[in-house]
Amino acid sequence: MNDREALVSELVGDRADTWDLTGLIPAEPLRKLGEAGLLCGELPEQYGGLGLSSLDNGRFTAHVGSLCSSLRSVMTSQGMAAWTIQRLGSAQQRADHLPRLTSGTLAAVGFSEPEAGSDLSAISTEIRPDGDDVVVDGRKVWVTAAHYAHLLVIFGRYGDGAAAVLVPADAPGVTVERVADPMGCRAAGHAGIRLDSVRLPRGHVLGGAGAALTMLVTAALSYGRMSVAWGCVGILRACLAAASRHAKSREQFGRPLAQHQLIGGHLADLLVAEQTATRVCEHASHRWDEGSPDMVTAAVLAKHVGATQAAAAAATAVQVLASAGASDGHVVARAYRDAKLMEIIEGSNELCRLMLAQHALSVSG
Repeated sequence: MNDREALVSELVGDRADTWDLTGLIPAEPLRKLGEAGLLCGELPEQYGGLGLSSLDNGRFTAHVGSLCSSLRSVMTSQGMAAWTIQRLGSAQQRADHLPRLTSGTLAAVGFSEPEAGSDLSAISTEIRPDGDDVVVDGRKVWVTAAHYAHLLVIFGRYGDGAAAVLVPADAPGVTVERVADPMGCRAAGHAGIRLDSVRLPRGHVLGGAGAALTMLVTAALSYGRMSVAWGCVGILRACLAAASRHAKSREQFGRPLAQHQLIGGHLADLLVAEQTATRVCEHASHRWDEGSPDMVTAAVLAKHVGATQAAAAAATAVQVLASAGASDGHVVARAYRDAKLMEIIEGSNELCRLMLAQHALSVSG
């Protein structure tokens, strides 16, 4: 275990169950991880980040995901915000805002709206120039970490194109309404955001304003998909560990569960799922670090494989533990709920399959 993993292990300890039940991560671990630059580890050192490769940051993300998917979700949100500013922001915007994300400021990214989920072309949030300012009106839903965020990265319509704008969470006209009782990642701070005539200096609009929406959101979503994929590897590892421990210690019919072939088959399936997701994530991170043209598709594939394998494996782990794992807050009970959410966010299973099908057709000749 390296120093990064040791720090997050110490901060989480045995508290993930409590965070899940209360629906809240305390401010102190978020502050410490933020100030250590661990919530957006790929940010370059010049902005106070660690400058990690996608592979190294992915492996760390998997460790966080094995401990607490809610914390990993906050980490994904912070990384998406940092990546968006790094990719779209001007030199001045990067210098002004990126160091804040490694010094305790928390951020969230708003894509989805009541009528714009998988179909982001239906986004109706408007970013309207008005003299030296812009005025933002709209509504975002299911924004991860918005409950904790100091800074909101909001995507919306901008003239005939689109833009991303940096909105302080305490700006006049901003209302953050927490999602009540989410099914999974209960402590991830999911919230809805209302933006009512929020006036901001025009310098808060990131570069690329007026470009096609798809062009602007692809970078942020690809980062998010990579982070979710590695987080699912963590879920798989947690399920494999919990099921293996239980199968070795629990006896039925005079022998440990692990010695019953059907239970052994479940453990084998868990191992195969964990190894499959890990290898696909490693492939995607290598493509990301190389700047390969197929990095976007590799991220979709990793996210889809990770999410589907994690959801199936969590169900298997619950089956192995039976009543021992059915208590609310137990690691496999959390995994069961959290993994299902992973099949929806950052591109549903169905949307991922459509994108992968399109890729298959494009390379089939």
